[in-house]
Amino acid sequence: MKGNQIAQTDGQVRRISEGEYQVHSQKSDAWYQVVATEAGFNCSCPDFAFRATRAPFKCKHIFAVELSYALRQTVLEQVEIEPLDIQSCLYCYSKNVVKHGIRHNRKGDIQRLSCRDCGRRFTRNLGFERMKASPQMITSALQLYFTGESLRNTQKFLALQGVNVSSPQTIHNWITKYIGLMERYLDQIRPNLSGAWRADELWLKVKGDTKYLFAMMDDQTRFWIAQEVADSKERHDARNLFHKSAEIAGKRPSLLITDGLGSYDIAFRKEYTTRYNRSNPIHVKDIALTGRIHNNKMERMNGEVRDREKVMRGLKRADTPILKGYQLYHNFIRPHEGLGGDTPADRCGIKVEGSNKWLTIIQNATKGERESQYTT
Repeated sequence: MKGNQIAQTDGQVRRISEGEYQVHSQKSDAWYQVVATEAGFNCSCPDFAFRATRAPFKCKHIFAVELSYALRQTVLEQVEIEPLDIQSCLYCYSKNVVKHGIRHNRKGDIQRLSCRDCGRRFTRNLGFERMKASPQMITSALQLYFTGESLRNTQKFLALQGVNVSSPQTIHNWITKYIGLMERYLDQIRPNLSGAWRADELWLKVKGDTKYLFAMMDDQTRFWIAQEVADSKERHDARNLFHKSAEIAGKRPSLLITDGLGSYDIAFRKEYTTRYNRSNPIHVKDIALTGRIHNNKMERMNGEVRDREKVMRGLKRADTPILKGYQLYHNFIRPHEGLGGDTPADRCGIKVEGSNKWLTIIQNATKGERESQYTT
């Protein structure tokens, strides 16, 4: 019962690394270390040190860690983004829908539908109106590009499918249009993140100049929370990144893992800590690629960005939609082996259904914007 009370109280259990936790004392300001071993958890509290020598024993701090871990596996809120049923009205969801003529264009015919209840007209080509290529070809281009192909190679693939794209710039225009649409829609959904976050930076070439991509990632779900591009590394003020991450998550982390960069420590103290607060988060820094606390998860994500960026031979501008697009692809589309084939969004309680997740998100985003405009 005491362990459950500790686990249910926010900020009392901190996850330091895989198999290592800190639990706040209920009688003082001390923190006890709970470490996993082959025989089970060991705790540094006096109660465990006295009783564990006589028989197998679990103190309330060990129970709190076990219950806290179980709570993290339970998704507090499940958001499902399902493929749309185009047979129903996109505005009032009525099934009283009839065909209302066919729209002819050079790329094929599009069936128009009309709702007898609300009187609105719509097509099955939701989100791809006035586009010469089909939704399948556009979403295939997005998938190919963010898995590492260049714009020109993506154009050659579409040509093999019978879709003649005038230039690679056309594919870039698709990326700019639909990444912006999906970003506006997905930013309205708050992910269910854990209390441990990681921050790191990666150098990039932007118009031939060296820039740095600063990123924040959730440790448990590998959800890419926020990002920003900076001109320098040591002189960059990371407070904006930390503030943006807290706004997206709706909370501060209980543990932040970074390297020894000084701007991280300054931003951490100014954004995530308050004076005379006993529940201030922990900042673990000066980490390496190996050891008890390492940054391998963050370096793995940096490698993904590097694989995308090196094909492009550098970015054209700092506010490019490519980086936001890859963040979206990383969070909602790409399955991760380290997550058992799930996406980070799956682990955060955001489930994107359908075999073509690009199509599902684009159609729901378009539907949401139309409903907003119609209501206004």
